[in-house]
Amino acid sequence: MSDMGLVVVGAAGRMGRTLIRIVAESEGVRLVGAIEREGAAELGQDAGTLAGLPPLGVAVSDDPLTVFARAEGVLDFTVPAATVGFAEIAAQARIVHVIGTTGLSADQEAAIDAAARHAVVVKSGNMSLGVNLLAGLVRQAARALDADFDIEILEMHHRHKIDAPSGTALLLGQAAAEGREITLADHSVRVRDGHTGARPRGTIGFATLRGGSVAGDHSVLFAGEGETITLSHHASDRAIFARGAVKAARWAAGRKPGRYSMADVLGLA
Repeated sequence: MSDMGLVVVGAAGRMGRTLIRIVAESEGVRLVGAIEREGAAELGQDAGTLAGLPPLGVAVSDDPLTVFARAEGVLDFTVPAATVGFAEIAAQARIVHVIGTTGLSADQEAAIDAAARHAVVVKSGNMSLGVNLLAGLVRQAARALDADFDIEILEMHHRHKIDAPSGTALLLGQAAAEGREITLADHSVRVRDGHTGARPRGTIGFATLRGGSVAGDHSVLFAGEGETITLSHHASDRAIFARGAVKAARWAAGRKPGRYSMADVLGLA
């Protein structure tokens, strides 16, 4: 069986360069395309050189339509508007679309659902094995502990992250809500400021920290009377997300069109 041809979009970004490196070192896949926005300074550069590797013979392009046509999958950790556009093109090309982009609106999520009618889409707020295992533990703990235990989700990321709470924090919040059999939208508390009064029973709180070069730290606290249970994950290298994305692409190859998650990829669904 030949290696799966993958395209990295947002190739010049921190995550894009990491994805290029991980694809280059992974078995069963090969880089066939690298996409950047129109007018980007990196256009025409070799993707390998851009990522700090020897040349790979793949030039950075701003023409996803042509590049997707010769690929079998695309790895996408860009921004919501770009991801929606890439989803439409991936659906036209009938190739796997692995999405690590976070912060999508309800309308943008609906557009991803529409694309998944024609292509295999794997989308997750976090692509790492550890975080998805953590989500399963959070779901189980929330099911076992009643509302006498308050749930708080604390996350920290690097100063350049543009959405808050992070996709991972929301993934963990969703897991907690599922364990409690409640809806996250109706029970989450995102902001506390001023004279807020007592904490409402049964809510799921989020606290967001930003600074430095932190790849991603997440903790879920179950705070009861006289005891607190903390479940945590620390990411020291964004390569863990890239490896998860490559694993997701290989898992998705040949599957029926539809929308899947990392829980599906890892057999945790």
